Amino acid sequence: MSPSLPQAPRADLPDVAHQSVPLARPLDWVGMENIALPVRIADGQGGQLQVAASIDLSVNLANADARGIHMSRLYLQLQDGLAREAITPAGLRHLLQDSVASQAGLATQARLKIRYEALLQRKALESDYAGWKRYPVEIDATLADGHLQLALSFAVEYSSTCPASAALSRQANAERFAQDFAAAHPLSVNVVHDWLASERGLAATPHAQRSRATVRVELRPQFDELPLVPLIDALEAALATPVQTAVKRVDEQAFARLNAENLMFCEDAARRVASVLSGDARIARYDATVAHYESLHPHDAVARVSGSND
Repeated sequence: MSPSLPQAPRADLPDVAHQSVPLARPLDWVGMENIALPVRIADGQGGQLQVAASIDLSVNLANADARGIHMSRLYLQLQDGLAREAITPAGLRHLLQDSVASQAGLATQARLKIRYEALLQRKALESDYAGWKRYPVEIDATLADGHLQLALSFAVEYSSTCPASAALSRQANAERFAQDFAAAHPLSVNVVHDWLASERGLAATPHAQRSRATVRVELRPQFDELPLVPLIDALEAALATPVQTAVKRVDEQAFARLNAENLMFCEDAARRVASVLSGDARIARYDATVAHYESLHPHDAVARVSGSND
């Protein structure tokens, strides 16, 4: 039995889209949100990965006399376009141009938001271990008057150790040392070493917490790739204490050392983030928020910073 051929569209089905428009006027944006589709993204190693994404796509309704846009055309164009185009500045431009063209004169602008989780493999600090970390990503692309406006948002997690708490801990440790060795003269290196390695050698510890830097950058569209992985790498290097995945004890000790060497208030972390973003030629403007999820308080410490790279 041969497969059935696709049926031609029925001409007798009603189409209310061509009816008169009450309260006629143009509309800023019309479209769909939270579309589930796969997208192809760069893997940071010269290849591509296919990931699940949630997508918003809309166009303006420039024709005041039209009742609505061609919604199904917009969806099918997006689905077909994502099968052809990888998520690059050029690919996004093509997707948006095709979105406008699918409306047959009803629209002049298009906007696309793509949300997904990037999975990057990160090496441990000292051992041969490695593990996967996820980074929430949003791409916001708008085509208006032939100009592509492109923004990239993402977040990185790191550890922050409080400088004030560290100073108080050092003082408590020094006071206990003075108390325990007030009558010990002279002191040998071995005795002090053993004391420091014992539980008595740790009178207090500074409080630390998992923290997050959330970044939005407006990109100059002349570059060929979205700089997600290079920006993540640069921010994690500047913050110096990115959260780890698979670790051995040697990695955990190295992480503790990094925390001691990089004591940070949220203000300090915001400045480190800004120092990276303000020096990147691919970025036209940036906004960043750092949040330290306090272990001392039931509230968070937050700092925000923004700037333009003229």
